[in-house]
Amino acid sequence: MKAGFFRQHGGLDVLEYGDLAEPVAGPDEVLVRIRAAALNHLDLFVREGLPGLKLNMPHIGGCDIAGEIAAVGEGVTGWNEGQRVIVNPNIWCGQCEFCIAGEETLCDSYGVLGEHQTGGLAQYIAVPARNVYAIPADYSFEQAAAVPLVWMTAWRALIGQAQLRAGQSVLILGAGGGVASAAIQIARYAGATVYAASRSPEKLARAKELGADYVLRSDGDWGREIWQQTNKRGVDVVLENVGAATWESSLRSVAKGGTVVTYGATTGPIVNIDIRKLFWRQFNLIGSTMANNREFNTIMRLVFWERRFEPLVDKVFPLSELQAAHAYLESAEQFGKVVIAIP
Repeated sequence: MKAGFFRQHGGLDVLEYGDLAEPVAGPDEVLVRIRAAALNHLDLFVREGLPGLKLNMPHIGGCDIAGEIAAVGEGVTGWNEGQRVIVNPNIWCGQCEFCIAGEETLCDSYGVLGEHQTGGLAQYIAVPARNVYAIPADYSFEQAAAVPLVWMTAWRALIGQAQLRAGQSVLILGAGGGVASAAIQIARYAGATVYAASRSPEKLARAKELGADYVLRSDGDWGREIWQQTNKRGVDVVLENVGAATWESSLRSVAKGGTVVTYGATTGPIVNIDIRKLFWRQFNLIGSTMANNREFNTIMRLVFWERRFEPLVDKVFPLSELQAAHAYLESAEQFGKVVIAIP
């Protein structure tokens, strides 16, 4: 099968396009013929190498997968060849105390397809049947591939973890990113007032079109600006994924008793905090990763079957141009998702 992969960690030059062995569906698995896959910043980090991450090489990245069931393994019921599906990128054991409690992302064996195991930048992938989710016939594979990781991440962070609700306010950083564009829509759906930040005037204009109530440039003293715009109150929720570069301003922006929910660290994982401000202002610091299965099913239903949201595709690249797609994602020019069409 055709695949995009790398044999060692490094820059764009380690990415290859060629032939690898086609997988076979084992017991309780389905074989998916992939039609489109989407990139995330996680793909860049995995390619470059993450501390403690050991991969079987060659490694196929890609967490977001859309396609058709090509074969079903022994013991699989309820799925047939030809069904259109996306794939839940979560990997979990199903047996530990966290899985039993329905908190699969806390599983001791937790991982992500495309990060810890083979991903979707190939013509085929074999996954547990429990990981596939049916999508409508009129939903394009390219747009479907733009959904799983960013929408499940945004939903859990805002609704599951921060418990954002109507009448509250939220600050969303990096307005052009996949999670951010999903989060703007989810926050509006929840009835919250949305502040969106970006360094790009063009992305701020797009964020307004998407539903942001207020926008601000993130290359200035935006912590002070939020403070002024909210009459020295701050916002109820800050959605933080940048890390070191924005951490102090994010803490400055949150209201007393509010919540900072973090799901990423693109500019570095080490930050400082004055704990006196934490206990005096009594705000909450919460981590968030992906989504549990209940949350995944909820947001997928809202996206695919109730059509409450619009997943954004910025640009589509053929799999043979995977290097160019990685380079484009690195440039941070996109608004929405970078998608790979699989031949």
